[in-house]
Amino acid sequence: MSIPTTDDIAVLGPGTPASTRVLTPEALDFVTRLHREFNPRREKLLANRAERRRRIQSGERLDFVADTLNIRTGDWRVAPTPADLDDRRVEITGPVDRKMMINALNSGAKIFMADFEDALSPTWENVVEGQANLMDAVRRTLALETPDKRYQLNERVATLLVRPRGWHLVESHVVVDGAPISASLFDFGMYFHHNARELIERGTGPYFYLPKMESHLEARLWNDVFIFAQEALGVPRGTIRATVLIETILAAFEMDEILFELREHAAGLNAGRWDYLFSVIKVFRERPECVLPDRAQLTMTVPFMRAYTQLLVRTCHRRGAHAIGGMAAFIPSRRDPEVNARALAKVREDKERESGDGFDGTWVAHPDLVPVAADVFDRVMGERPNQKDRLREDVHIDASQLTDLAVPNAAITLGGIETNVDVALQYIESWLRGQGAVAIHNLMEDAATAEISRSQLWQWVRHEAPIADDGTMSAQGYHDVRDRVLASLKAAGDGDPTRWDDAAALLDVLVLGEFQEFLTVPGYKLLDDRAG
Repeated sequence: MSIPTTDDIAVLGPGTPASTRVLTPEALDFVTRLHREFNPRREKLLANRAERRRRIQSGERLDFVADTLNIRTGDWRVAPTPADLDDRRVEITGPVDRKMMINALNSGAKIFMADFEDALSPTWENVVEGQANLMDAVRRTLALETPDKRYQLNERVATLLVRPRGWHLVESHVVVDGAPISASLFDFGMYFHHNARELIERGTGPYFYLPKMESHLEARLWNDVFIFAQEALGVPRGTIRATVLIETILAAFEMDEILFELREHAAGLNAGRWDYLFSVIKVFRERPECVLPDRAQLTMTVPFMRAYTQLLVRTCHRRGAHAIGGMAAFIPSRRDPEVNARALAKVREDKERESGDGFDGTWVAHPDLVPVAADVFDRVMGERPNQKDRLREDVHIDASQLTDLAVPNAAITLGGIETNVDVALQYIESWLRGQGAVAIHNLMEDAATAEISRSQLWQWVRHEAPIADDGTMSAQGYHDVRDRVLASLKAAGDGDPTRWDDAAALLDVLVLGEFQEFLTVPGYKLLDDRAG
C-alpha cells in the first residue's frame, strides 16, 4: 500500500494498527526535514568508511588521531548528568515489542534501552508499532491483555533510552525525493517528534543510545542533528542526552573525540562487546595473523578486550561521563538448575570485574539477571550513584595493546564451527520471521552475536584456518557442517520451513561470497519481500 504525503515523499509500507497515530503529516514532515538536511553528510561519511577500510586492507596501521591530540590532552568535561541518568548501575535492553518493554521497564533496572537496532527485526510493522509502544511508555499507558495475563507498568519504572538504527541502514518504506530515508534519522526523528515535550513535562528527557559509529565525525553529525531537532521543536539545547556504544575498534581510538563532539549532549560510553569483536574480525579480516579462535575463547579477559574496556573507563571518568559495561546475555532456565548455577557464577564474575574496574553500570538481557548484577554493583558502590571519582590514572593504553589480537591457548575447533553455524542459522531464520532478539542455548542472541558467528566462518574459510580436532577449514568443510546442522534444525520442527532455506542461502553468501559489511543489509531485502 502506497500513501503519498507530498509529491516528493511517499510511505510505501503496508498499513499497521498504529500507522495513522505514528505517521502523522507533522511527524513525516519533521523526519523529511532531518533527512534532507543531513543525509548528504551521512552518505559522505559512509563513503569515508569504505575508503578507510581500503587503506587498512592495504596495511595502514590503526593509531590515535594525530590531528586531535589537543582534544585528548585538553582539560574539558561533558555537560552535567541529568538526575534520572546519574545512577545507571543496571541497564536492561530489548526490542520495542510491547510485552518485552513492559517487563523490562518493570524489571527493577535503573535504565531500559528500547532497541530499534540489533535486537529488532526491522519489518515495517515492528518499526511502526515500536514507535507507538514508545509513545505509550512515555505516557505511562503501555499495557497488554493476553488470555492468561494483563501486563501493565508499575508505579516506578526504569528510565527510558532509545537506540535508533545505525548510519549504514535505510528505511525503505519511506521514500524522500526518490530514495529511501535514513533509518537513523527516521527512528530518532519519529521518537523525538512525538515524545520530546511530553518527556520534559514528566521530569525526564529524550535520551538515546547511538550505535555503530566509526569516527568522531559521525558523532559530530549526530550532535548537529540534535541541535537542529531541538531548535525545530523549540526544545532547549542540551535537553537531548546520548550514550555512545563503543562497538567498533575504529571508535576505540577516538573515544575522547567522540565525547568532545557530543559534549553538550553526552551521557557516557558503553563497552558494546559483541559488536566490538565483530568489528575486530571485520577490520582485520584479510590478515592471516589476525584470525581469531572460537567465540567461546573471546572473553573480556583476553588482553585486547581488557585494554579496550580499561581505556573506556579512564576516558569517561576523566571527562565526567558514565562508563557502562557490556552485556550479560545469559537467559536463566527454569528446568536446569545446574546450567543456571554455572552461568550465574560467570555473570557475577563478569560484573565483579566490571565494577572493580570502575564501570558505573552494566547491561543485562533478562529481568532475572537484574538483581544479580545489582547485588554486585551495590556491594562496590553502596549509596553512591556512580564511580566517576575513580579516574583510573593507573591505566595507560597504547595503540599496540588495542590491536595485538593474541589470545592465550587459541584454538579453532569443530565444536566452535558447529556452534557458529547453528547460532547463525537459528538467528537469521528468526530475524527473517520478524524476531530480532532470540533465545538460543540459554543465551539472548541478537544481530551482533550472529555477526560474530558468520564473520568468523568467513575468516576461517578464507584463511584455511587449522582446526584443532582435524585438518583445516574449507568451503567444503563449511558446507558439510551447514548441511548437517540445517537438517537437524529442520527435523526439530521449529521455525518456518521456507525461512530455513532462506537463512541457509543467506548464510552461504555471507560465508563464501565477498565479505558483507553487515548481514542486516542483504537480509533486509529478504524482509522486504515478505513485508509487501
